[in-house]
Formats: sequence, structure tokens, C-alpha cells
Amino acid sequence: MAVNVNDPCLFCEFLKNKEIAAENDLAFAIFDGFPVNPGHVLVIPKRHVANYFELTTEEVLAIRDLLQRMKTEVDAKFHPDGYNIGVNVGADAGQSIFHVHVHLIPRHKGDVKNPRGGVRGVIPAKQSY
Repeated sequence: MAVNVNDPCLFCEFLKNKEIAAENDLAFAIFDGFPVNPGHVLVIPKRHVANYFELTTEEVLAIRDLLQRMKTEVDAKFHPDGYNIGVNVGADAGQSIFHVHVHLIPRHKGDVKNPRGGVRGVIPAKQSY
């Protein structure tokens, strides 16, 4: 798997040694090295781009394809009860790695006290409504 690097980044270098779980022409998937839950996957475009909103339509479709493929694999291996899918865009939204990556996080009944609000939990006071 070759990552196209226009501007070298440490994440691109790190990715060169990771085991690829799935890939297509424009993106690839790996299991997260610091998983929130077992089966946590990252789907990453091969082109070096920091901002999700700068992806091409083709890259977004390639990422979606891999999210679906990896969901099937994670379903079979880990039997989750649900999923969160997320992308951090910008430092103020929590982005710390400036190469787009989409999280596919399997969720299990009871993994948090109250899951209501899901991704709204990025601002804890706004999670419950």
C-alpha cells in the first residue's frame, strides 16, 4: 500500500508500517492502535489531506465503501450492539493528527453508563437533552 504524500507528516510515516485490514484505490482501513473499544477502525485516504471537507467526492465514496466493509468484519468478530462514526476537523474540534481519518467505533450495551446522545457527548453538558 502506498500513501501519496505531498507534504510529509509523521502520521504518514507511522502508517507505512501498519497492517492494512482493507483497502481500495483511494483509501485503506486499519485497526486503531489505541482503540476506544475492541474492533475500533480508522479509515484513511491515501492522499495526504488534513481536512475532511477537502476530500474529493471519489475519496468520500471510497471511505464509505471501507466503512461498510469493515463494519461487516467487525460485526462478525466483535458482535457490537451499535456504532459511532466520527471525524475530527480542526484543532478546536479535537483533531490532533492532521491527516484525515474516520473512526468506526463499535459500541456495546453497557460500555458507558448512559449512551443517549452518542456523538453529542463531545460536549458532555450537551449529551443529554
